[in-house]
Amino acid sequence: MKITRIETFAVPPRWVFCRIETDDGLVGWGEPVVEGRADTVRAAVGELAGYLIGEDPRAIEHHWQVLTKAGFYRGGPVFSSAVAGLDQALWDILGKSVGLPVHMLLGGPVRERVRMYGWVGGDTPAAVGEGALAQKEAGLTAIKMNLSGRWDPMATAASLREAVERVAQVRAAVGDETDICIDFHGRIGVADARRLLPALEPLKPLFAEEPILNEHGMRMADVVAASTVPVATGERLYDRGQFLPMLQAGVAVVQPDLSHAGGISEVRRIAALAETFGASLAPHCPLGPIALASSLQVAFATPNFLLQEQSIGIHYNEGSAELLDYVVDRAPFAFAGGHVQRWEAPGLGIEVDEQAVRAADAHGHRWHTPRWSHPDGSFAEW
Repeated sequence: MKITRIETFAVPPRWVFCRIETDDGLVGWGEPVVEGRADTVRAAVGELAGYLIGEDPRAIEHHWQVLTKAGFYRGGPVFSSAVAGLDQALWDILGKSVGLPVHMLLGGPVRERVRMYGWVGGDTPAAVGEGALAQKEAGLTAIKMNLSGRWDPMATAASLREAVERVAQVRAAVGDETDICIDFHGRIGVADARRLLPALEPLKPLFAEEPILNEHGMRMADVVAASTVPVATGERLYDRGQFLPMLQAGVAVVQPDLSHAGGISEVRRIAALAETFGASLAPHCPLGPIALASSLQVAFATPNFLLQEQSIGIHYNEGSAELLDYVVDRAPFAFAGGHVQRWEAPGLGIEVDEQAVRAADAHGHRWHTPRWSHPDGSFAEW
């Protein structure tokens, strides 16, 4: 079996899919993208494709080693995301070639179902409370919300109070049986994170995500020690080496993205590293169906998995395409009781609607990360 063709597609709202075809007709799908840098990642995939053409797609580990290490310059979000999408597609082909789901190739399942969570939009405390209740009524048992919008370099008393009130409104709406994950989005400085986390303790969040930027990771231990709220991080980390100091600092949850952190191959290793520190895995995935399918295959086979993010109905996609627009059968993504039941279909377990993907690529997208400013005109973290 040899790889004969590799294609990429830019599909709304902000994703890139890749398709790997073999000489015996098998096709594997992956999702390599950095949100806001789609064209750059497509170019990187094109460069890496030159090595893979003519190779046996089933030698996944060997290909991963060559793709990540054969260049003098390594790592980074664009490079790691290009490798991630190709890696997903290779696992998809391997599973299809032997008639088994990827989780069986990873050692077999450790759970029957995967707990899912959804996002809550809204700018005011009342609005987020209503959104949280809607997600609960839709059957989800866990939700995630942004702690705030734009954040000043050092918060006022009013800003601190409003942030806590947003979470309190959600807790009041959903009660104690629904878990609340709070995303700081790297907007909060170290000093404010250390003030906010203790204030959030009475509301019992499941975790606080990205309380500080990764470039301030040398202060993560101080942030973790400031409260009993479990700290999560990792959507902007791309390999085991970057996760190690976060785990040594005491983070409770790691959140590698299957489309950024080297794909299925590397995320499995990140999960094993986290397990040695007693930390859980909760893959980041506000992306499309291939990234979510890859995440779920890892979740089915990973002992220290916690819960899975998904983008169906996410506020980022409003007015554009949705995850389910690009799959033939939507049933695998049904959330029965807030969970996805384990799949047994071969490969990644989904059938991509190739006709819809090609039609979407004809229009493409030009999504860019929003650019925020402080009132004085200086740059603000989004």
